[in-house]
Amino acid sequence: MTNFNSLAESIQHTHAILQQEAVKAVNISMTVRNWLVGFYIVEFEQNGEDRATYGNKLLANLANTIAIKGLTSPELSRCRQFYNTYPFYAPIIYQKYNHLITENILRMPSAKFKLEEKTILGLSTQEFQNDGKNILGMASQEFQSNDIELLEYNKKVIQRISYSHFIELIKIKDPTQRQFYELLILKTQPSVAQLKKQIHSLAFERVGLSQNNALGFEELLQKIEPSSPIDSIKSHYIFDFLKLGNYNLIEENTLEQALINHLQEFIVELGNGFCFEARQKKILIDEENYFVDLVFYHRILKCHVLIELKADQFKHEHLSQLNTYVSYYREEVKQPDDNPPIGILLCTQKGTKLVEYALSGMDEKLFVSKYLLQLPSKEVLQAFIENELKQLE
Repeated sequence: MTNFNSLAESIQHTHAILQQEAVKAVNISMTVRNWLVGFYIVEFEQNGEDRATYGNKLLANLANTIAIKGLTSPELSRCRQFYNTYPFYAPIIYQKYNHLITENILRMPSAKFKLEEKTILGLSTQEFQNDGKNILGMASQEFQSNDIELLEYNKKVIQRISYSHFIELIKIKDPTQRQFYELLILKTQPSVAQLKKQIHSLAFERVGLSQNNALGFEELLQKIEPSSPIDSIKSHYIFDFLKLGNYNLIEENTLEQALINHLQEFIVELGNGFCFEARQKKILIDEENYFVDLVFYHRILKCHVLIELKADQFKHEHLSQLNTYVSYYREEVKQPDDNPPIGILLCTQKGTKLVEYALSGMDEKLFVSKYLLQLPSKEVLQAFIENELKQLE
């Protein structure tokens, strides 16, 4: 270490390497945890002595009993789907976590969950260790050279693919198509958003239809920008797993952060019946998690008001997304004596619109005659955005 620059570079390099290792360790632990949770559930459904008692309400009862942040009934269902999609990870997970498989279930507080060691794996521990012919009831050949290669490949998948990415992979029914996207992740380390974009744009089909598949795949890889360790940490799965607040998911020192901070205060200070309810509110729609920037309840209108802020020009997809949130609140959250919810979309870049209301099918005459009188006008909200942007320049 000969000079100041070398000192700085050494610290930066050390930080980057150990940060990556920390993220990797958390991701592996969460992946294994969720695979085992799915495994436990499947085993109970197949072999539990009192499984008939719970029936279709098993996951709801289980979520209430374990009371673990992030393991809601839908998430438990996703864990089960994860295990059912990747049951062949058993040898890898058993090798390191066999103590959890053979002992942990037996330690559960209720005897209802007590299962014999053999039923947990579908075979005895000794059989599992010495015979590769039957792994968790799956027919497979004894490990040969190609099996060892497959085992090594699966190890890489577990170690290098985050659970957030697995959530997208388990939606793919075709194993060949799923493995294509596994390879895509291993080679490029895309963000979840980038992965979803490739899946929705039919990357697998496009490469398959190209005259040169290998060249088509390589060209695809070059277009994907790798995500950083920080991007992985922002996953709400990570925050739930580590019992951190979702508030921290909002990145510090960004335009959105500053505006949302002030917008929350601004709306409350307006009075007019606004009661703050939630920030970055997580909602589950069609097995996808979404986050609403700000949620208020308006005590005069007796309805929820959802606010989304976009550091972008107005786009119809922004309004469509907010309408989806409003529809969710109308169907899933609205109480019998509530009025229908509405949304307010705020955009920060100059364009055709800076403020737009999301009504999700509400009659516009009703909105104008009843709602608009109690809500801040577009002019007031637009002035707020313009003033905030000037202060941030």
